[in-house]
Amino acid sequence: MKKRTFLKLSSSLLATPALPSFANWIADEKMKNWAGNYQYSTNELDQAKSLQQVQKLVRGHAKMKVLGTRHCFNGIADSTHHFVSLVEMNQVPELDPKAKTVTVDANMKYGHLATYLDSKGFALHNLASLPHISIAGACATATHGSGVKNGNLATAVTAMEIVLASGEVRTLSRAKDGEAFRAAVVHLGGLGVVTRITLAIQPTFQMRQYVYENMPLEQVKNHFDAIESSAYSVSLFTDWQKKRVNEVWLKERVEKGKPSVAKPEFFGAKLATKNLHPIAELSAVNCTEQLGVPGPWYERLPHFRMGFTPSSGKELQSEYFVPARNAVEAILAVERLRDHISPHLMISEIRTIDADDFWMSPCYQQASVAIHFTWKPDWASVRKVLPLIEKELAPFKVRPHWGKLFTLSPAVLQSRYEKLPEFKKLLADYDPTGKFRNGFLDTNLFSK
Repeated sequence: MKKRTFLKLSSSLLATPALPSFANWIADEKMKNWAGNYQYSTNELDQAKSLQQVQKLVRGHAKMKVLGTRHCFNGIADSTHHFVSLVEMNQVPELDPKAKTVTVDANMKYGHLATYLDSKGFALHNLASLPHISIAGACATATHGSGVKNGNLATAVTAMEIVLASGEVRTLSRAKDGEAFRAAVVHLGGLGVVTRITLAIQPTFQMRQYVYENMPLEQVKNHFDAIESSAYSVSLFTDWQKKRVNEVWLKERVEKGKPSVAKPEFFGAKLATKNLHPIAELSAVNCTEQLGVPGPWYERLPHFRMGFTPSSGKELQSEYFVPARNAVEAILAVERLRDHISPHLMISEIRTIDADDFWMSPCYQQASVAIHFTWKPDWASVRKVLPLIEKELAPFKVRPHWGKLFTLSPAVLQSRYEKLPEFKKLLADYDPTGKFRNGFLDTNLFSK
């Protein structure tokens, strides 16, 4: 693809109304994340259009952070000093069909990359529920989709180009750098400015998704593994009321010669006869196509379409990971808190993620189940509920999503990551003056 064509494609995609435009956002008096719940600590921001400009900016500031698509709900991406944005870096993706990899600007959104890859006959192994997030930010925080055999999005990374605190450019790869690579992929924004990322790809494929309504909780209790293994990607949505799962989303690959006929019932749940939103009261117009209609992988793996406002808009989010072997116990533990949770909840989602080997990933060396909460935008109330959930999940050594809201103490959080001492040493080696550290990292990783 020629650069002019690629830029034209990117421009048309960026024109969609998925999120407030970056230009409008930086003109605001106060910088906030996309959900509006977090106000950033500085308005100082530079935009870099090239690797050389990134190097110059890094050398010129004592403290700084990269600001991406702003989908984090806490201060992990915040800076009290300076931000740099990479949104104007628009190099053409480097596709290597023989190696089955693609190298892209780290700021690129998954929805944009997906359409490019599909046009070339390729696909990624998975996508998150939103295609609007940046590749760099998603990998840095171990963001994920679902599927018992699908690792988080970072597991597709095979190499990264990073500008270090000194301004030096370093490339790390799985093939050559071993433990350093496994330490650096889920880096929480602390190593430097990731400018280019290489991802493993595979031949493109078609998918279809079916939605079932009102699965009895007893079925989840007795058949959780069978339910989660029934499709390429499975999501359970619940409000924790009435001893049932509100919706079950099954996303399956279309296989040639294997026609799919949806059964009217799935573990006690009834097949939906119209497209649904995970939050039943909301219109499904923003959601990806259901009812078993085949379509490209990138139009079925996410829950929400690229050209629409994701999820419900103003909301808060939390997510907790437990070992897959404890999934049912953890779900039942949360369900016991239903009357504490439901008044403040929009919806919860339960997903599975395969194990990985990244030091700071919540799925490090353990297949996991993630219990996600989309909350009403009332932090005062949510802040009181989170400790109750964390206490119930404590026996399973719960790990929170790095980019979402939690109240676990730093001491407890640090105890859940066996490679944390080595990771802190790596941060010190790559960034000896703490240029890329911020309040979030200082509190959660370095406080005693």
